Amino acid sequence: QVQLVESGGGLVQAGGSLRLSCAASGSIFSISTMAWYRQAPGKQRELVATSTSGGSTNYAFSVKGRFTISRDNTKNTVYLQMNSLKPEDTAVYYCSAVSAALVYWGQGTQVTVSS
Repeated sequence: QVQLVESGGGLVQAGGSLRLSCAASGSIFSISTMAWYRQAPGKQRELVATSTSGGSTNYAFSVKGRFTISRDNTKNTVYLQMNSLKPEDTAVYYCSAVSAALVYWGQGTQVTVSS
């Protein structure tokens, strides 16, 4: 079992920045990929960024160049640095972790970008 707790969401003006954090606990030794997803009202959940245990990262086209995913294995935490935020980035952001072929989710944190 893996538990994930996100933090760092909030209200920010367009062009601003936020950093999301996701702290993992439990069976963290078996975590491979960690990722951030988001879900806007009335839309499907979409992948934002991924980070593998080997250090590879990948981003959705809509956030490439503006968002950065990083992992601190000493703190069992994954971060999402979000710069140049746009109103269309408004969503609930979820952290996920893959461990032993199972996917775990955090509770989500709201990010609201005002124009």
